[in-house]
Amino acid sequence: MTPIEFVGSPPTLGVEWEFALVDRDTRDLSNSAAALIDGVVELAGEEITGKVHKELLRNTVELVSGVSTTVAEAVADVGDTLSLVRSVAGGLGVDLYGAGTHPFAQWSTQLLTEGHRYAELIERTQWWGRQMMIWGVHVHVGISHRDKVLPIVSALLKYYPHLLALSASSPMWSGQDTSYASNRAMMFQQLPTAGLPFQFTRWNEFEAFVADQKTTGIIDHLNEIRWDIRPSPHLGTIEVRICDGVSNTRELSALVALTHCLIVYLDHTLTGDQRSDPAATLPQMAPWLVQENKWRAARYGLDAIIIQDAQCNERLVTDDLAEILERLAPIARELSCVDELAGVEEIVRRGASYQRQRLVYERSADMRDVVSSVVAELG
Repeated sequence: MTPIEFVGSPPTLGVEWEFALVDRDTRDLSNSAAALIDGVVELAGEEITGKVHKELLRNTVELVSGVSTTVAEAVADVGDTLSLVRSVAGGLGVDLYGAGTHPFAQWSTQLLTEGHRYAELIERTQWWGRQMMIWGVHVHVGISHRDKVLPIVSALLKYYPHLLALSASSPMWSGQDTSYASNRAMMFQQLPTAGLPFQFTRWNEFEAFVADQKTTGIIDHLNEIRWDIRPSPHLGTIEVRICDGVSNTRELSALVALTHCLIVYLDHTLTGDQRSDPAATLPQMAPWLVQENKWRAARYGLDAIIIQDAQCNERLVTDDLAEILERLAPIARELSCVDELAGVEEIVRRGASYQRQRLVYERSADMRDVVSSVVAELG
């Protein structure tokens, strides 16, 4: 069994923000990512390639921040890249669309990005792989020591439904309202290494799991484990991949702040001698309860009644959020993200993206208007 080195890090931040590209006239997806990235590189130079990435499909670009110490810094960084990308996109007749799924696009017209890794994924996953017209936001938070990583990952699962309900932005698929707030969450877990993480407690358990995955040919590289929350050993982070695509920087800031505060809060729980045995300190929920909470948040969004603890007490997710935000207030001050964390309450008051999209469709009965409304929220 090959050891997996975890490069410890202070609680820094990194943000990855995925966008679909949509045609300005038809509002359908546009397979123009390669041309867009070429234009961005021509404008800004080769160094920008570290901040604008290709993804599985040619209708997608991912914007990546540098290593940041605060939410404001990370969002400003990715925001600068966004401005540059949008300036090039306009010349190509496309807009950036920030949601978890597209309301009416068909998978059969989407082109695969060139590359052996993507071709191999599709060869293995076939129909389900070709359905992956989904977009999300990923947040990296630095962790100081590997022995804390897996207990924090498992403890963070308690807050899975809160992050998913707030970010849910994928109610429509292939021309229909799915009745789910986040159809993306349900779609993505169909891939063989995606979905909820296993609740390991010790690093050697994770190493043994990875060894089994490689021995049996399930993965070739560690990053092919596509869990909703996963360790990123080479970066020294926990990567949270729960959130649907996000349409604007204010909501992005709120979700990043909530993620940052939750992980640092759990890390702070490990004090003194407890740091030698994190698994004994941080509470965990049974996997079957975590799985149910994920489904409830995906189905009902901000109206989900979630399971809170091992005793199966239940509560409306928004009521639980209010208490969580109060608990995180000191952490937000410590991390200089008080204003950004306040944006969580704004999402609840304004309505999440899936709710706003449905209101647009109720008014116009035209899913192209839904796409336009999401595009407009980018400002």
